[in-house]
Amino acid sequence: MKIVIQRVKYARVEVESRCVGAIGKGALIFLGVARDDTPEDIQYLVRKVSHLRMFEDADGKMNLAAGDVAGEFLVVSQFTLLGNCGKGRRPSFDKAADPALGEVFYNRFVEHLRAQGFKVECGRFRAMMDVILLNDGPVTFILDSREAPGRVEEAGR
Repeated sequence: MKIVIQRVKYARVEVESRCVGAIGKGALIFLGVARDDTPEDIQYLVRKVSHLRMFEDADGKMNLAAGDVAGEFLVVSQFTLLGNCGKGRRPSFDKAADPALGEVFYNRFVEHLRAQGFKVECGRFRAMMDVILLNDGPVTFILDSREAPGRVEEAGR
């Protein structure tokens, strides 16, 4: 799984000009699911996101996690994060999960994040969405579950 996480002052997602999810201060998460992801990938990224110190303390240092600042999350599915642009002019999405698996893992990610006590809003899976946000910083990180410490790659991965 890959995510792009951006610290925001606010963010919302619209489908056909209707708001389907909105947050105040917190983080916008674009989430891409790979075809060979496992439940451990979800767990790793939920732990990472919920404890990531990306919010500033009174001294202006990034020492606070979302729970420390009552941060909210807006999670948007984005399979294009798994796109490979290394060959030719058209991205290849061979590594992206099929939509059925992608939706299951997307929903589990959201459920696990909510289980941590966070307010979590969502986009609409497989819909064309307009994402409106006000970056705070800007502060943006890219996280990949394949970079988890101690991860053992399976043969053929």
